[in-house]
Amino acid sequence: MCKLCDEGKPQDHTGPQLGRRDFLKTTAAGGAAAGLSLFATRPAAAHDGEGPPEDHGRRDRRYIIRGGAVMTMDPSMPNKGEWPKADVLIEGKKIVAVGPNLHAGGAAEIDARGKIVMPGFIDTHHHQFETALRSFLADGVLINDGSGSASGSTTYFEYILLTFAPVYRAQDVYINELFAGLSQLDDGVTTVHDVSQIHHSPQHSDAAIKALFDTGRRAAFGFFESAGAAVIGSNPGNQYPADAVRIKNQWFSSSDQLVHMIMGGEVYLGDTSTQQSWTIGRQLGLQIAAHILSPFGIRPIMDALAQGQGGDQHNIGIGADNLFIHMTGMSDMAWQRVRDAGAQVSIAFPIEMNMRHGMPPILRMQSLGTPQNPFEPSLSVDVECTLTADFFTQMRSCMNLQRMIVNQMILDSPNGNQNLPDPLDWGLPQSAVTVPGPFPYWPTPPAGIPAPLTTRDVLRYATINGAKALRLDGKTGSLTPGKEADILILDAEAINVAPLNQVPGAVVSLMDRTNVETVIVAGKVRKWKGKLLDVDLRNLRRQLENSRDYVFSAAGVPQNLFSSQ
Repeated sequence: MCKLCDEGKPQDHTGPQLGRRDFLKTTAAGGAAAGLSLFATRPAAAHDGEGPPEDHGRRDRRYIIRGGAVMTMDPSMPNKGEWPKADVLIEGKKIVAVGPNLHAGGAAEIDARGKIVMPGFIDTHHHQFETALRSFLADGVLINDGSGSASGSTTYFEYILLTFAPVYRAQDVYINELFAGLSQLDDGVTTVHDVSQIHHSPQHSDAAIKALFDTGRRAAFGFFESAGAAVIGSNPGNQYPADAVRIKNQWFSSSDQLVHMIMGGEVYLGDTSTQQSWTIGRQLGLQIAAHILSPFGIRPIMDALAQGQGGDQHNIGIGADNLFIHMTGMSDMAWQRVRDAGAQVSIAFPIEMNMRHGMPPILRMQSLGTPQNPFEPSLSVDVECTLTADFFTQMRSCMNLQRMIVNQMILDSPNGNQNLPDPLDWGLPQSAVTVPGPFPYWPTPPAGIPAPLTTRDVLRYATINGAKALRLDGKTGSLTPGKEADILILDAEAINVAPLNQVPGAVVSLMDRTNVETVIVAGKVRKWKGKLLDVDLRNLRRQLENSRDYVFSAAGVPQNLFSSQ
């Protein structure tokens, strides 16, 4: 056990941290909700302008979140873990109790009337080192397709991985990682799996890890390859995958800290690399993650892994310790093995749709699950060079894509064509006929078609499923007593949400980062009343801009604010 972690300061494992200041104690405005309405009118709080509870996150220090609409994401709790008005009691870094009218003695109070209280979001796949390249590849796809089009010419593989990434210095890695983490904290993402792919040297790896600790949120450090090294021979100082042993011993000897380690095991780097990385990862007891998608010749490689014949010794197989990213375009056999082995799947819906990774495999997963044993993904943002890391966007994209396909399958069902849409536009088939029966000619869903996803479904994907995907569900992912307090307080009285009629629907269908009022990680308040604490954003932005200028210059890519790629 770690004393600093027990005191609510787990980031202190890395040495000097972000600046700290003394916090003022919060006093609560009293009063109970009137009548049967979901929320009472919230008076002006007596403590407006003050900080969060004093010594929040420190061992034995208690505070209570009072009067919010609480959605725990733990249906095994009383009332299925959902209350229109309830409290969350926190001691140190852990949740002590959840429910209405909790007795908290003299604990400091946070007034959550008019708010929604829920677990923090969990991003299971994010290339944080690319933050300085935000929006550069807004029009691009994954690999150059020879078309000469704006999308098919300036592309991810050639530009991001093989042109920009090889020139990153350790200091570029640090500021990119730090800024990305703080940005997602502001958005309510309390946990991330950072797939950095920027390990050109041990110094680069250490910079990435230190930034994850310094951000002060929960994270999985993904030790992936040195981008460019295996393809164009750049960055000869990289020590992937062997440096995993040093990294694990130096940074991750304790299991009681905010940041833990995942082994990157990309299979498209060749059988020798797969053999080495997966073997090292399993020897160290680490989860092993890999991008699995339609291009790069991955399908036959995945089939070999499904049969336990991967790697250059033909003895590497899929296990419960695997986290697979995307999983587009894989065979029935591979999918069956992934499910049967208990491996995890992370889907990055917006990126997969935009960058030609393949159809996000949500219906495939649903078809392999049962009500008793569901087979569900976690959500991930992938790359900010193309799309936002905002998690409200991830949830909406997931729900909209699945419902679009399912709804069209249902509309097509009376046409006797096995529910296959026209491949030209995924719309009505050419043989469309009127739905039988009277007005309004509305078809009944045929057997075997999954139900449309609900807002509760995608909230589950974004919280507890993410925790399971990163082996953190014993610590976070739900507001369950005994778990660590990774909590969001969302403003449900804001102009884009009021009046509140349904909590899951409001979060998924209406909210954005402006509704994220307070963010708590392991009991420590990181965002308070709409502002990140202890962060000099102006200075950090200048550092990020300087990093961007260096990276573009070193890569020989002109900066053009109005380029069409």
